[in-house]
Amino acid sequence: MAAQALAGKTAIVTGASSGIGRAAARRFAREGARLVVSGRRTDALAELVEEIERAGGEAVACAGDVRDEPHNDALVDIALARFGGLDIGFNNAGGIGAMGPASAMSLADWRDTIDTNLTAVFLGARRQMRVMQEAGRGSIILTSSFVGHTAGMPGTAAYAAAKAGVIGLVQVLAVEGGQHGVRVNALLPGGTDTPGARDFIEDPGSRAFVERMHALKRIADPDEIAAAALFLASDAAGFVTGSAMRVDGGVSINRT
Repeated sequence: MAAQALAGKTAIVTGASSGIGRAAARRFAREGARLVVSGRRTDALAELVEEIERAGGEAVACAGDVRDEPHNDALVDIALARFGGLDIGFNNAGGIGAMGPASAMSLADWRDTIDTNLTAVFLGARRQMRVMQEAGRGSIILTSSFVGHTAGMPGTAAYAAAKAGVIGLVQVLAVEGGQHGVRVNALLPGGTDTPGARDFIEDPGSRAFVERMHALKRIADPDEIAAAALFLASDAAGFVTGSAMRVDGGVSINRT
């Protein structure tokens, strides 16, 4: 039987109610991690914890909004109190926000999208970094996007700015954390079959168009993105830090 990649480690996963976050929490648990899972939907988190525990894992849920500083602090406090430490922070929660031309975007919509996708991951990573630096080890992962990095998609000004900002934040955190044994990386998914994506590509024609954007001519299953997050979280990525890891099915390079 192969050794579990995250045996004995404790991880925080945000946005765990569904999609990539849920897939990552399940995969991390299968690989031996003890989980603190965050999301807005209490019922979905309870179902996830029950599923993990039925499979023999350990998990605790803390529902809340990652834009709130106290919620991010609570996640770390729970990890320390319940499991005695923190090794992994997968700050995955986010959302595309209001869409439309930048010239018509309201300041309120801009701020909401920036807060959800950039400020929230800063708040999570900041507290996680403090604990990991004291321990002399850890892996922090922030979810970014190819949008704002290799592609400018109309109507996504705030989202693109936030996700580009995540990559800049990762680079600085990686430099600041490296001397303390803390690795920090960005994960850049392509189109992924999540509930949020299904809202965005509502009809078969739209889905087919998005699939053709990718070199692989399909979108990802959430578990495929979770597998990449597992790599960054694990000791297999022990010399990987400050990276913007594209797991995007070739959408960044496809021109056909």
